[in-house]
Amino acid sequence: MTTPDDLKITMGELLDRQAGRFGDRDALIHVDWDVRYTWSQFREECDRVARGLMALGIGKGDHVAIWSTNYPEWVIAQFATAKIGAVLVTVNPAYRTHELEFLLNQSDAVALMLIGSFRTSDYAAMLGEVVPELAHSIPGQLHSEKLPRLRNVVFIPPHDSPAGACPPGMFAWADLDGLGEEVTPSALEQRQSGTHPDDVICIMYTSGTTGNPKGVMLTHHNLVANAAYTMQGLRFTEQDRLCIPVPFYHCFGSVLGTLACATTAAAMIIPSEYFDPGKALAAVAEERCTAIHGVPTMFIAELEHPDFDQFDLTSLRTGIMAGSPCPIEIMRQVIDRMGCSEMTVGYGLTEAAPIITLTRADDSIERRVSTVGTVIPHVEVKIVDPETGEEVPAGEQGELCSRSFMNMKGYYKLPEATEAAIDGEAWLHTGDLATVDAEGYYKITGRSKDMIIRGGENVYPREIEEFLYTNPKVADVQVIGVPDERFGEEIMAWVMLRAGEEATEDEVRDFCRGRIAHYKVPRYVKFVSEFPMTITGKIQKYVMREQSIRELELEGAANIETA
Repeated sequence: MTTPDDLKITMGELLDRQAGRFGDRDALIHVDWDVRYTWSQFREECDRVARGLMALGIGKGDHVAIWSTNYPEWVIAQFATAKIGAVLVTVNPAYRTHELEFLLNQSDAVALMLIGSFRTSDYAAMLGEVVPELAHSIPGQLHSEKLPRLRNVVFIPPHDSPAGACPPGMFAWADLDGLGEEVTPSALEQRQSGTHPDDVICIMYTSGTTGNPKGVMLTHHNLVANAAYTMQGLRFTEQDRLCIPVPFYHCFGSVLGTLACATTAAAMIIPSEYFDPGKALAAVAEERCTAIHGVPTMFIAELEHPDFDQFDLTSLRTGIMAGSPCPIEIMRQVIDRMGCSEMTVGYGLTEAAPIITLTRADDSIERRVSTVGTVIPHVEVKIVDPETGEEVPAGEQGELCSRSFMNMKGYYKLPEATEAAIDGEAWLHTGDLATVDAEGYYKITGRSKDMIIRGGENVYPREIEEFLYTNPKVADVQVIGVPDERFGEEIMAWVMLRAGEEATEDEVRDFCRGRIAHYKVPRYVKFVSEFPMTITGKIQKYVMREQSIRELELEGAANIETA
């Protein structure tokens, strides 16, 4: 499968094809919970859940949200919704009530699948805060004032106590099997045959410069092709076994991880429901993984694990390191100590489904850490002057733009934002600054001026600022990123209080906790009476950043920054 036409298939067709060709090979293994499916078994499970969703009345084009850590059920839902033509809406497990309500409302979700809890997040309780009517509803007959389209909630039980009670108002995951008996296999076949490769199959939310996240609409063709071309760059076959410690809600986990494995019938190896360096290393050793994905902070944690030398990692060959720039010493260790001689570095964004460029397996270490590689097949890239829009010569810095049939269909219900991102000639404007050399290798030299990358998570200050504006004590606020040795960057809020009000740093942080994702909660808070501005009144965030680095004595962390 190499040409765009070869890859113009639906995810359901892809799964059926691979189950038919490689039915007895491992498809999905959750190591922590000892859940194992061959490709034939995995297809059967996806079909059962697909029929159960049909029995709930989920129609073609309906939006089904999933709020879960890395459960096997997440992957089953990914393919089951695709088979019936529903649209999977991915929800960040770190979201809290404020973000959950926005996403479910903006996405027009008619159903939500969720787990019970994870660490300090009680998902069922948080949903109950947003939808109090759920506690007194008959499953399938929810009527919510805040979320009028939401009808069905499906509870995914914890694997350490699967027989536990299902919260009121929800169907249990196991109920889908019984409900699905009402739908014949031929009815599912008919529904699946009515899906088209150009149908939107997924909405992933990405932080936006205007405040709230935007829902990126991606099709079967977008996702299958991007996953396939990426795996082609990694030289994947059905013999490979990919360790996937990155979260599924993000395209790194669900496109370059689970779906990418499906394009080659490689095995999906899930170490645990969340990233744990020891469990990731154990999964590689126990399941003889040939590849592993991660952001640099994950690889650093694995390399620094106290029992690192006890794990047999000799099966490793390749993988993808992405999310933030990789220090050269870390790449050397990943190659030398982990054995990933063909480890690649990728660049992309959700709107591009996601990969745009990828280093090659035989590139030098220096090239793998100093560039983000060359374009993948059937993607065009140009570097333009941000002011004039004119293409600049090789070696000169400009905005990176990409054009491909793999680019998103647009942002859900945001036509103006879509037009701002994709111009009249179908070029996607990434907002990232880059250069390209004579051999076609791209280097990212800057990024959207306000965006913060904390531990691989993209954070736009405007979203946090708009949330903090809801604090009655806050008159104005500006959020910036400051360097951090562990996460690359940390969040800092400069807060201007209303006249007569007083607050502490902890009070600001406590206001955020439980309402926005933990990685968006400011680590640093500075109370000010004014912000540095130009004579025309434009706030100078770079001045705030420089001043903060000095005051917090972060010069050492700033010196190790790679972007």
